[in-house]
Amino acid sequence: MSARNTEPPRRALSHRLKRLREHGLKQPISGQDGPQSDTEAVLDVGWGRLIFAQTFDSAERLVSALRGEQRGKRDIGVYIRDPHVVMAAAPQEVFLDPSHTYRLDLATYRASRRQPKGFFVRRLCSESDAKAVNAIYAGRGMVPVAPDFFWRQRDSRTLTFLVAEDSESGDILGAVTGVDHARAFGDPERGSSLWCLAVDARAAHPGIGEALVRRLSELFQARGCAFMDLSVLHDNESAIALYEKLGFTRVPYFTLKRKNTINEKLFIAPAPEEGLNPYARIITDEARRRGIGVEVLDGEGGFFRLTHGGRSVVCRESLSELTHAVAMSRCDDKAVTRRLMLKSAVPVPEQAVLAPDEGDSGAMEAFLAEHGSVVVKPARGEQGRGVSVGVETSEELTAAIRSARAQGDGRVLVEQCVAGDDLRVVVINDEVVAAALRKPPEIRGDGAKTVRQLVEALSRRRSAATGGESVVPMDEETGRTIARAGYGWDDVPEAGEIIRVRRAANLHTGGALHDVTDILHPAIAQSAIAAARAIEIPVVGVDFIVTAPDQPEHVFIEANERPGLANHEPQPTAERFIDLLFPLSAPR
Repeated sequence: MSARNTEPPRRALSHRLKRLREHGLKQPISGQDGPQSDTEAVLDVGWGRLIFAQTFDSAERLVSALRGEQRGKRDIGVYIRDPHVVMAAAPQEVFLDPSHTYRLDLATYRASRRQPKGFFVRRLCSESDAKAVNAIYAGRGMVPVAPDFFWRQRDSRTLTFLVAEDSESGDILGAVTGVDHARAFGDPERGSSLWCLAVDARAAHPGIGEALVRRLSELFQARGCAFMDLSVLHDNESAIALYEKLGFTRVPYFTLKRKNTINEKLFIAPAPEEGLNPYARIITDEARRRGIGVEVLDGEGGFFRLTHGGRSVVCRESLSELTHAVAMSRCDDKAVTRRLMLKSAVPVPEQAVLAPDEGDSGAMEAFLAEHGSVVVKPARGEQGRGVSVGVETSEELTAAIRSARAQGDGRVLVEQCVAGDDLRVVVINDEVVAAALRKPPEIRGDGAKTVRQLVEALSRRRSAATGGESVVPMDEETGRTIARAGYGWDDVPEAGEIIRVRRAANLHTGGALHDVTDILHPAIAQSAIAAARAIEIPVVGVDFIVTAPDQPEHVFIEANERPGLANHEPQPTAERFIDLLFPLSAPR
């Protein structure tokens, strides 16, 4: 957000009214507080409005402006002079945002000589850019912006939208918004502010956020702005560390927001379910929003009880009492699951089974020779443990069988390795709710760090993005995948070199998701529903190998009775899960 030292003279603002309107400045909606002043500065930024409090005569008029907030938007009052006075004007409607304000002195700021590697920063310039930015916003729990708003502002000098683009794929990796205060409301202090810095959690390149902040700083510095301010949540330690590294210092200014559903987590008391992982928390958050009682039974294990009216349901993340033991056993035993799929006409790969007491038989060698490449996995297990993908030699087959036998009951499945992408489809109550491609983890060389250091850095980023649920194991399978790419743990890849470090795309072992719900082919959706019905399970994650999510070719891999619903935001997985458990709580 933006902060100020003194209140600018009202006369300095009045004579600029015409120019302000030309730059998209809007006045607050008229209310019960009388006619509007011609200097009350309110700027539409797409996700809501910035209400510059220093241009208002009174706390009552400022609150009146905040009352004009539109549904689904997030307005922010900035430059609050006397927060205690404003709060007293409407204590049931507004609250102080628990954020710190930081300021960068652009007179002393010095640009970095280092250039981004693997991506570049440019202005947002197309509808596809806008949609990609909204996808990043959604993944970060931020309010989306209508794509046509970005387009209408493409020539604006008041608002600046920057994006980071991957040099090779063209994917949008991050975005930031800047506001020029002089152009917005004739600011005599020549200030500017930074908003909505967001980086895709799946981005492999380091330094994206820093590059966006620096480019915006340099743009405002070139315009002659005196400073650039921002607002950051008080407990966002990683972001604060970045800003302080770049030279931002804390200043004593405040922001004000309305008490609405978007801001709910900022002004309500801490949730009682602390300690729950993201997969449980997304469900309990949705339950609390509907007035459903939440009792944590075992936070570390993800167990909780939901109560609404006379109905009570115990869950472990997305696994509930509605999933019976027989359905669980069908999912748990991959050989049983496969037989059910065959009966339901769901395509499956060819498979051979190795009994617990059976040695690495010639039958497995023959199976490998027939197919050239196989997948080895335990007959029972989850989260990708003991799974080896792309096994091609006898030595690899022996090692993979040994790894798989260490999991489950000792039975090992050897499957035909089908070329294609890994797709997860979430089915709730016989309805496809979400679908996402799962990409294996990859590292990108920088010419300085070793493979080990790059994998460790990737693992830290994936862990931070998933609340500790996704890490890249430093195990035999990772080492085998790296060796197949021609590297060892202590080798230093050349700058820009991309190395896949796991063959499997499981999220718990460092994989990442790309939502494809809107383009899922009907044939795949039909197989996913057929799989759920064959298992007789109300909530399930069905895994396929596909040539493309919008093409009909697919083969079934396995079913997960406890899919991670948090991985599929912004698809309404938690909403449909609570609808299943408590149909009467569903919004009209």
